[in-house]
Amino acid sequence: MRFFTDPHQNYCGIDLHARSMYLCIQNSEGKVVLHKNMQARPEPFLDAIEPFREDIVVGVECIFTWYWLADLCAQHKIAFILGHALYMKAIHGGKAKNDRIDSRKIAALMRGGTFPMAYVYPAKMRATRDLLRRRNHLNRRRAELLGHIQNTNSQYNMEPFGSNISYKKNREGVVQQFLDPDVRMSMQANFELIAHLDELKNRLELHITKNAKNHDPQALYRLRTVHGIGPILSLVILYEIGDINRFARVQDFASYARLVKCARESAGKRYGSSGSKIGNAHLKWAFSEAAVLFLKGNPEGMKFKKRLEKTHGKGKALSILAHKLGRAVYYILKQDQAFDMNKFLKN
Repeated sequence: MRFFTDPHQNYCGIDLHARSMYLCIQNSEGKVVLHKNMQARPEPFLDAIEPFREDIVVGVECIFTWYWLADLCAQHKIAFILGHALYMKAIHGGKAKNDRIDSRKIAALMRGGTFPMAYVYPAKMRATRDLLRRRNHLNRRRAELLGHIQNTNSQYNMEPFGSNISYKKNREGVVQQFLDPDVRMSMQANFELIAHLDELKNRLELHITKNAKNHDPQALYRLRTVHGIGPILSLVILYEIGDINRFARVQDFASYARLVKCARESAGKRYGSSGSKIGNAHLKWAFSEAAVLFLKGNPEGMKFKKRLEKTHGKGKALSILAHKLGRAVYYILKQDQAFDMNKFLKN
């Protein structure tokens, strides 16, 4: 965890909401020079901090409303930092809580060097990243619809489908197998929704791919040299990482991608692990998928996995492979190199 330690003359802590914001400015001596509630709009904010603009840093908690404030500060060349929501809750939790108290605590954390920092994702790639997340959300809804069709088929003890109905060519005649008209209509509704989601997903993927080629085409190409990382996984990894240089060490990246477990120890005794929900869930999913796809049509990869299974068992072997792929991606992006299968299997 990184903490904000840069000295400034004024520290502006903001408890930010969708339509309002409570602002507290402390000077370097700890005196509160401004403490007020206002609309979450650019004009009131800029007017409030104008007397302190010469040397001020603005800090907010990482919630869904921070985009506009970060962009506004960047536009006006005002120092801006983002606080990690989970760590901030642990640090400044107290008996009493309201917007006025929270804003003052945020300013105090900044001044005291205990403000836990989160990554301020660059504006030029942020909207595309969010669109890609939306595409993945729609894909999960599609999977739920397919699962409902399969479950209904089992519910009525019917013969299993002869082929994979996730492909359009294999759906012909499936609805007619259900005799009850209400069930048939339910299945038809599922298939119509799936067809609509397929068409929508294709349009989103085309748009996202065009954007990615403008943002960082070389990184996208190098990611696809990894066996098992295709068009979608490469996009997810590229946009969830943003700038690989923000990770000083490969261990930092593996932790951020939830590829390692953090030990809980006290007085020389280990009490298991913790922090499994801290990090990027999208990268965790991407590398877990990549580990499975890495084995597909890859005899050398299967041999490597079997060696891992002898020592660690089947379940942990895939986790180790996902971690190893994460480390490989880190160095691919850091060193501008393509994936080397021989080097990957030797290390």
